[in-house]
Amino acid sequence: MKVKVLCRNPDDYVRETKKDLPRVPRNYDPSLHPFEVPREYTRALNATKLERVFAKPFVASLDGHRDGINCMAKHPRSLSTILSGACDGEVKIWNLVKRECTRTVQAHDGFVRGLCVRFCGNSFFTVGDDKTVKQWRMASPGYGEKEEPIHTILGKTVFTGVDHHWKDGVFATCGQQVDIWDEQRSSPMRSFTWGVDSISSVKFNPVETHVLASCASDRNIVLYDMRQAAPLKKVILEMRTNTICWNPMEAFVFTAANENYNLYTYDMRNLGTALKVHMDHVSAVLDVDYSPTGKEFVSASFDKSIRIFPVEQGYSREVYHTKRMQHVICVKWSSDNKYILSGSDEMNIRLWKANASEKLGLLAPREREALRYNDKLKEKFQHHPQIRRISRHRHLPKSIFSQIKEQRIMRAARRKKDLNRRKHSKPDSVPFTSQKKKHTVAVVE
Repeated sequence: MKVKVLCRNPDDYVRETKKDLPRVPRNYDPSLHPFEVPREYTRALNATKLERVFAKPFVASLDGHRDGINCMAKHPRSLSTILSGACDGEVKIWNLVKRECTRTVQAHDGFVRGLCVRFCGNSFFTVGDDKTVKQWRMASPGYGEKEEPIHTILGKTVFTGVDHHWKDGVFATCGQQVDIWDEQRSSPMRSFTWGVDSISSVKFNPVETHVLASCASDRNIVLYDMRQAAPLKKVILEMRTNTICWNPMEAFVFTAANENYNLYTYDMRNLGTALKVHMDHVSAVLDVDYSPTGKEFVSASFDKSIRIFPVEQGYSREVYHTKRMQHVICVKWSSDNKYILSGSDEMNIRLWKANASEKLGLLAPREREALRYNDKLKEKFQHHPQIRRISRHRHLPKSIFSQIKEQRIMRAARRKKDLNRRKHSKPDSVPFTSQKKKHTVAVVE
């Protein structure tokens, strides 16, 4: 004889504590939920709209400089410390938690051209128009002590940039040539030249720490190995590159900020073709910095805006601007991947959120889960026309908007002209050149 008995497992419906939500059994058979996709689409649409409503990226403004900000540097060991150098020779150390200046150093006569912090964070280096390289203590001088540099190196020419090795007591400067210095010596260990006028920027690779790159005024990007006596190779572009930044996750990838309004991501193993051309700015790109994840980078431009680009995409996902912000000279991405700092001509450092709609502070577990669920919904329906239109829409200043429109017309006319020339010429007499190869003039090894 068979007896059927209703049986329930208490673990399936009993709460562990009083604050837990009651457990509800659910059958995931899609035939039982015919309105699931329309319901999820409505939720994704509402989440996208709310994301734009709460997109308030500006956090704070750090004012105190008396001249335009020319360079910035991150502290390698402290998230809350940032250094900035101005055109009047002043260097300020900022506490981002308190949003105040903790120390001011009159470092140079004239512009502070470059700034970098030693890898262990106990001192920093500055270069300026007075042809000197100075090393300063990070800590403030004691009572009765004078504000003096630890070490001063007098050069023959103006230094335009400086960067420190990521592991050793070695730093590099650039001007008329690239010099590699030991911290304990007052003469360079090695000097590199390759027929250039003046070099504007030099950067060490954070992964392959012996490799460094520089960009010069004769449109070159030159790669060096510190262990060799001569430069490795160089790529010549159509217009001048202002600065470069290495990807912190991929040793062979770097991005160059160019005068022709674009950014170019290169693989150092194949410099003939850019991996990606990033187009959105309407004026010269002056600075670029990668996020610590290596998936995105931020660029600063002469068009009074900063933009955030995904590495794999040619167009920016975000643009930040204010009415008072002038030409943005330098930009940095914080080491915790949450904030962006920009320094501009009107003497202010601005602090922005890397994700414009992100809520700051602690989140309740339910709130965190709701945000994660909304992110998944937006990712699922991201290609739907209405959701894509809302998520991509940005308000731009009238000057930038009109220039984007004008450049779009110019690019279309250029494409039409190339097409007509190819159409009315002999076959293969006018070769097609992709956008990735078009701006690369030559590669010299």
